[in-house]
Amino acid sequence: MLFMDRVPDFEALLSRIQSPALLALAQHWNAARGKKRMPCWAELSLGDCAPYAKLLWGFAYDPKSQMFTGCLVGAKASRWFGETFCGARLDEVHAPVNFGEAQRILTESVTTPSAARFSGRLFKSDNFVVSGERLILPVAENGVMGDGILGASDYAPPPLLGRLEMIHENGEWYAI
Repeated sequence: MLFMDRVPDFEALLSRIQSPALLALAQHWNAARGKKRMPCWAELSLGDCAPYAKLLWGFAYDPKSQMFTGCLVGAKASRWFGETFCGARLDEVHAPVNFGEAQRILTESVTTPSAARFSGRLFKSDNFVVSGERLILPVAENGVMGDGILGASDYAPPPLLGRLEMIHENGEWYAI
């Protein structure tokens, strides 16, 4: 699905999510936003996300500079990105091979705003391919203008073999 092709129904996204953890996260995000377009970080009550906190990652977004800064990292993501994720810019946590596509996808999600789901191959490390499911949900302090991303990736952890290459396979976009 191209970025311009969006399913206009959040319920359709919920019906497509295969991972029980990602489904619970999407339902929590949806309940937290209430009647607003997007929830803010404080409404997400990350304590309620404890069962799947290790899958989470998040970025704050500055619309003026169009920069993303790491603000939330679970145990699985910290294996790849390290303890310096929080406070680091997107270009500091992603290798150059990943940065452009990551910037484009996250910007699309936060500025449109849209939710995204990717399934199939998520990462490649040397010749080892990691498959699973990834969810990207925008957040907004004012409920309207996106200023962050809550993401989660569910996969069986591989051995850390080398440099990580992100893969965004089978992308689906959902208008919110």
